[in-house]
Amino acid sequence: MGTYTFRLPDIGEGIAEAEIVAWHVAVGDMVEEDGRLADMMTDKATVEMESPVTGKVVSIAGEVGDVVAIGSALVVIETEGEGESAAPTSAPAPKADMVEERIEAETPDAADVAKIEAAVPPPAAEPISVPAKVAKVAVGHEASVKVLASPAVRQRARNLGIDLAEVRPSEEGRIRHADLDQFLAYNAQGGYRSAGRERGDEVIKVIGMRRRIAENMAASKRHIPHFSYVEECDVTALEAMREQLNAHRGDKPKLTLLPLLITAICRALPQFPMINARYDDEAGVVTRYGAVHLGMAAQTPAGLMVPVIRNAQGLNLWQLAREIVRLADATRSGNAKSEELSGSTLTVTSLGPLGGIATTPVINRPEVAIIGPNRIVERPMFVPDGMGGERIEKRKLMNISISCDHRVVDGHDAASFVQAVRKLIETPVLLLAD
Repeated sequence: MGTYTFRLPDIGEGIAEAEIVAWHVAVGDMVEEDGRLADMMTDKATVEMESPVTGKVVSIAGEVGDVVAIGSALVVIETEGEGESAAPTSAPAPKADMVEERIEAETPDAADVAKIEAAVPPPAAEPISVPAKVAKVAVGHEASVKVLASPAVRQRARNLGIDLAEVRPSEEGRIRHADLDQFLAYNAQGGYRSAGRERGDEVIKVIGMRRRIAENMAASKRHIPHFSYVEECDVTALEAMREQLNAHRGDKPKLTLLPLLITAICRALPQFPMINARYDDEAGVVTRYGAVHLGMAAQTPAGLMVPVIRNAQGLNLWQLAREIVRLADATRSGNAKSEELSGSTLTVTSLGPLGGIATTPVINRPEVAIIGPNRIVERPMFVPDGMGGERIEKRKLMNISISCDHRVVDGHDAASFVQAVRKLIETPVLLLAD
């Protein structure tokens, strides 16, 4: 018998450490060659580690959320034969096509919730024989009472938010699934109070992508003096043009508002180079970019990520629409490449129909600005009637928000930029003009 020490390999240029976001083995498990060991996260990529040998796991480096340095021992495996004392630190990195975006949060064992000591003695009534394994459920903030139920019933009650102390057992003092069904039916008819019931606390360890997002947002607010500006835009004509383009698009991708907004942004930016920039505050250098590498904030199961549309200023509406769909799908499925998730010079963040009236988005550091379109609403407005007067007309309106780094961008510049974007949006034929 021998041992093989699998050390964390170099999994990316400039990477010094990686975070454990998931274990696929535990001490005592048997693992096959090429079997999954752990998922390690670097920046915004989660890389799957595979075992180079077959054997029994005798030790692992730490818990989910711990950070391991490149070259450090990750897993020690007991092997048949003499084995090796350690795997070389120059072990080949996992292939890029194995990169996945995901995060697993640790939660406490549900059985721990039931471990509450009874604080009130039983009432002076006929003694009831109760088995040793009894669920003890707290009633609000008051003392707890003993409830007899199976683990499956207790779990179902917790999922439904039902306090077992309020459920009447049907036989032998034990609450069964049928009793929960009866409780729900009676409650649906108004037989029980409708006030929300208190649920147990949940402790979630902040790891992986959620930790990276938290660190990036905290650093952005800590280092950047934000200011926000919001302007209302009439998008009635823009939406009408979009509908016409979609009606004759053929095999082209369907246009959403986003490609039109990106085109307006790219056409306005040459007049306002201070918006399309990155600020290295340590070196005291602002880099203004000629090309627009547009970050597109996207919500994924792993958290908020920002895929990048390279050279957005050179793409037409249909090319932008196709690239938006491609990047969004790749990011949500975890197949986006590392170079597609970095290097943005300006970011657009949109919540779509959930956009709200106005937003104050946080800047994607080290960029100096972030733009947030909001929800489109219909409202009556006074519009010129063509004869020197006005008439009331139903119009489609949308607010555009921008947050800027006040160290680099002045308020006048931000307002002037948004006004330029507004002019293009409200006169959409300009978006198609050369």
